Amino acid sequence: MGTIEKLKILSNDSQYDLACACGTGKDDRRRRGLDGKWLYPVTLPNGGYSILLKTLLSNVCSNDCKYCPLRSETNVRRCTLQPDEVANIFMEYVRRKKVFGLFLSSGVIRDPDYTMDRINAAARILRYKHNYKGYIHLKVIPGASDAAIEDSISLASAVSLNIETPGKKHFDILSTKKDYINDIVRPLKLMSKLTAQGMKYSRVKCTTQFIVGASDETDSEIIQYMFKLYNHLKFQRVYFSAYQKGLGHPDIPGEKQILSNPNNIFMREHRLYQSDYLIRKYGFSYDDILFDPFGNLRLDKDPKDVWAERHPEFFPVKLNSADREELLRVPGIGIKTAEIILKTRRARKISSFEDLGIKGKRAEKVRKYVIFE
Repeated sequence: MGTIEKLKILSNDSQYDLACACGTGKDDRRRRGLDGKWLYPVTLPNGGYSILLKTLLSNVCSNDCKYCPLRSETNVRRCTLQPDEVANIFMEYVRRKKVFGLFLSSGVIRDPDYTMDRINAAARILRYKHNYKGYIHLKVIPGASDAAIEDSISLASAVSLNIETPGKKHFDILSTKKDYINDIVRPLKLMSKLTAQGMKYSRVKCTTQFIVGASDETDSEIIQYMFKLYNHLKFQRVYFSAYQKGLGHPDIPGEKQILSNPNNIFMREHRLYQSDYLIRKYGFSYDDILFDPFGNLRLDKDPKDVWAERHPEFFPVKLNSADREELLRVPGIGIKTAEIILKTRRARKISSFEDLGIKGKRAEKVRKYVIFE
């Protein structure tokens, strides 16, 4: 196969990683480029968005991850790009100003360290042959050695490794070849250590991702682990990828689950992202995220609305005197609106929603929880 034909196959196979598929705004979602390649959004350091070229180095894989359609037992068209092919293709995109950066992952060729050597070689060519100074996100392969991981971090702007499930019990349902403690937890801890504040690679961002719904985990378990990733390992972001029924092994829970609505799994992913946002941006604690008797988030309601309904004693919030944290507990008031409220009332008393630009259904929602004292 020629380079372009291989890229089409490998870029298409990267679609199974559905991070950013269910963003709340048009700039948050992945999309296809005109040539069929998947382009992913990234937040720029100075604000705004640009896009990443996302591809696999190879769809050859020796692992047996039962949720993955590229696992070793499946019959798919396999191919591998050489490191210099990846670098040359990407630099052509850069010269044409089509992308902001590169997101490079891979199936496991031979073994984790051989694969990491190929991934790191592509990044090294970009950094030292093409003198590329921009954004490179590299996926760490489960089971990679400490040396391979540090080499990757030395070349990247960001690194990630999928945690996949909240704990070994759920993980073992999905793989017999990978060891959760050694292949997943150990590398995540090392990534955290090497990029900690004050360390040599503190500029490098670390992220991870859960595969939601392939195993039998609950939302409460995912969110417990998410808190550990943020508070103990200091990861910058946690992502969620909804398992797509029909792609995995028929024996896993995600295939056996009977869904009354096939879109429920994507709504579950969306509710997890909303909970993540409440935790990262709004100051919610684990106890503030409320679950049903089975340990899952409600699909029919935003988790912020659920909290407000369960805490009537907190309301009404006084718009002219409440602090930022109190304002952010009000359904319908987000970060931008809270800042507008704080800025406006420094100049004058707020007496109506028109003062804040809150209109229509959002105004009706906010009105239930606030007063103009």
